[in-house]
Amino acid sequence: MRLSAPLALLLTLAAPANAHEIGAWAGGSAAPAERSEVAVAAIDDKAYVIGDYNGATELLIFDLAAETWSKGASFPYPVHHAMAAGFEGRIYVFGGYTNGWNAVGNSFAYDPKTDAWSPRASLPTARAAGGAALVGDRIHVVGGSVTGRGNTPAHEIYDPATDSWTKAAPLPTPRDHLAVQAVDGRIVAAGGRVDGDPGRNLDATQIYDPKTGAWTEAAPLPTARSGSASAVLDREVYVIGGESREKAFGTVEAFDLPRNLWRALASLPTPRHGFGAVSYNGRIYTLVGSPQPGGDKSGTVEVFKP
Repeated sequence: MRLSAPLALLLTLAAPANAHEIGAWAGGSAAPAERSEVAVAAIDDKAYVIGDYNGATELLIFDLAAETWSKGASFPYPVHHAMAAGFEGRIYVFGGYTNGWNAVGNSFAYDPKTDAWSPRASLPTARAAGGAALVGDRIHVVGGSVTGRGNTPAHEIYDPATDSWTKAAPLPTPRDHLAVQAVDGRIVAAGGRVDGDPGRNLDATQIYDPKTGAWTEAAPLPTARSGSASAVLDREVYVIGGESREKAFGTVEAFDLPRNLWRALASLPTPRHGFGAVSYNGRIYTLVGSPQPGGDKSGTVEVFKP
């Protein structure tokens, strides 16, 4: 079933943001190394930064309570545009690009107790620049690009308990560099781009309900963009930053799933793309990323306070 937003709502979403911005940003403790096109996930009060467009493999670990950094065991090989999620004390990493733009299906788990990576069952569709989100005890890997940067609508579900995969309903609008988050037991997929081209950014927002096994349309992302960071705070999905061919975005917009409504918030002080975000203790932490379109990098950390 496809849901169409009322005309009045669409007109509201298209209107410029109010001059008074909601929320505030503050600087955080910079990362010990500059990175971009990373995967970021959190468990047990720590955020993990995996991969790098420029080939760095060392794991960066950010203690969210102490706001301090440390390093962990290097990922098995250089990777960028991988997808990651945390579950029950482990970080799971899926796919990504290696050797330039070769999409792989490799999966790995990191155990902080042993500071070691171990292989897991391969992602059925080798891809990169998609999204991963935890719903219940399973991780959904959605969308992305295959080797050559063409899009795939693949939607596959990983069960950590059995180290196995199942296929689910494909993403209705295939795209990469999209924001994927879980809220209220459903998955929100917002924004992204066509075939790796930041000049072809999308405003699509689509919702997957595991109970029905179907996707539905939702109110479009007000600012079409890709390469954004995203996080869930107070049951809203925040889409932060991103890029086009011409610039990096500082735009921050949050989606209220029950109301099918987007709202604008205070802009990211350092516009970036290719970075990650996690929520912790009522705040959103944005980690590393590129302040320029393309392959730049930074160690920037900025924190959003609602």
